[in-house]
Amino acid sequence: MKRSLVVAAALMATFMPEVAHAESAPGCGPVTQIGGTAYIGWEAGQKWASVKQFKGCNKNWAYVYVWDSFHNRGDNYTVSAAILTPSGSKGYKKGRNRQQEVWSEGTNTLSVCTQAQGHLQDNPEYAHFANTEKRC
Repeated sequence: MKRSLVVAAALMATFMPEVAHAESAPGCGPVTQIGGTAYIGWEAGQKWASVKQFKGCNKNWAYVYVWDSFHNRGDNYTVSAAILTPSGSKGYKKGRNRQQEVWSEGTNTLSVCTQAQGHLQDNPEYAHFANTEKRC
């Protein structure tokens, strides 16, 4: 019986879509993910970092997390996060060298269509990026 529960849990974790857990934005507290997760590195067939959009405290937030598999390489990199709106980028925030997670500033954009955008720059010439889908 225990073995079948373990197998069932593993299958659910493999095939169920990601579930957004409450996370805490700086200065806000718990926030809720809206939309799906985008992945930096997809153009190279990789997943180096996750990009998510959250809402909370009457604001939108972009969040980027660099996966351990990329971070543990030891290379220099920077990541940034922003909310994209029809009128441009809002809440842009760039992390320090090798900072593994970055939150954008909270933006007063709940009344317009938005996307989270994340950048990962691991060399001076090129930054990899990903956008979540638009949420209106």
